[in-house]
Amino acid sequence: MIFISFQCYSQAGNSPEIVKQTFVYSIKGQDTLRLDKYYISPEKDSQPKTCILFVFGGGFATGSRENVENIYFMSQLAKKGYIPIAIDYRLGMKNLQKTDPVEVASALINSITLAVEDLYDATSFVYDHAQSWNINRNQIIACGSSAGAITVLQGEYLICMNNILKQKLPDNFRYGGIISFAGAILKPVEENEWVLQPSPIQMFHGNADSNVPYNKLEEGPVGLYGSFYLAERLDNINAPYYFYQVNNAGHEIAGLPMKDNLNEIDSFIRKLVIGKQNLQIRTIVNEIGKPEKNKDFTIMDYIRSNYSN
Repeated sequence: MIFISFQCYSQAGNSPEIVKQTFVYSIKGQDTLRLDKYYISPEKDSQPKTCILFVFGGGFATGSRENVENIYFMSQLAKKGYIPIAIDYRLGMKNLQKTDPVEVASALINSITLAVEDLYDATSFVYDHAQSWNINRNQIIACGSSAGAITVLQGEYLICMNNILKQKLPDNFRYGGIISFAGAILKPVEENEWVLQPSPIQMFHGNADSNVPYNKLEEGPVGLYGSFYLAERLDNINAPYYFYQVNNAGHEIAGLPMKDNLNEIDSFIRKLVIGKQNLQIRTIVNEIGKPEKNKDFTIMDYIRSNYSN
C-alpha cells in the first residue's frame, strides 16, 4: 500500500468534515492506478460500513475519478454514512483511431476486460484493508457511470459465469450489490446467462440512449445488452433488482442520478443490499410535453456518439 495524500473538506456549521485519502492500489506498466476513499470524521459509530466502489465514465477513452460531479457524488454518499471509493482504471480506447465496426468491437472487448481487471484489483485492495478502514466486506457495492457502469455490470456478470478473471478476487467474494448509470454487459449472443444468481442490481437508463444500448445491440457473435434487456432476464430468474427507467431520455442518465436520485440509491442500498429484501422494483418516469427522441440506433450511430472527433 502506498499512501499518497490526505484532504479534508469542511462543511457548514458544526458538521463533521469529509476526509479524502488517496492510495495507489496497482501499478501496471506505465499506469499508476489510484483510488480515493471518502469518509466522515469524526465517525458517529464504530460499526463496519457499506462501501461503494465508483467507476467513472468516458467511453473507456476519457474521464477521471476526480471529476467535479464524481467528487460531489462521493461527498453525498459519505454524508449518508457510507464509505465511497472512486477508482482509476486503464482506458483501453484512449488512442482509438478506427471507425470500422469490427475493429471498434475488438478494441471495446479488450477495453472492458482491462477495466474489469482493474475493478477486481481495486476490490481486492479494499477487501484487504476492510478491517482497518471500517468496511463491511459483505457490503462492498460496485457502482459506475456509462463505461464505468458497463465495467461493474460486466464484473458481476463474469463472477456469475465463473469466468477465469474472478480469480483476481478474494475466494468466494461476491459484491453486496451493483449500481449502474446507463450500463450494459458484453457477451456472446448465444451464451446462456447467469449461471450463479447475481447480487442485487440497480439500473438507471434512458430509453433514447445513443451511447449505450437501452435494450440490446448485436453485431456478429457478440452483443451489448442494456438495462431493459437485463431487467427482463432478471425477472425470469427471480433475482432482486431496482430498474429506474426514464422514457425519452438519452445518455444524460449516465450522470443525472448522481445528484438527482440520491434517495433512490440510498433506498436500494438499505432495502436490497443491507436489508436483503427480495424485491423487484421498476420506476418509469415520463416528462410530459417533451419532444420525442430517436430510439432506433445502428452500430454506427453508437460508434459516432462515443468516438467521433
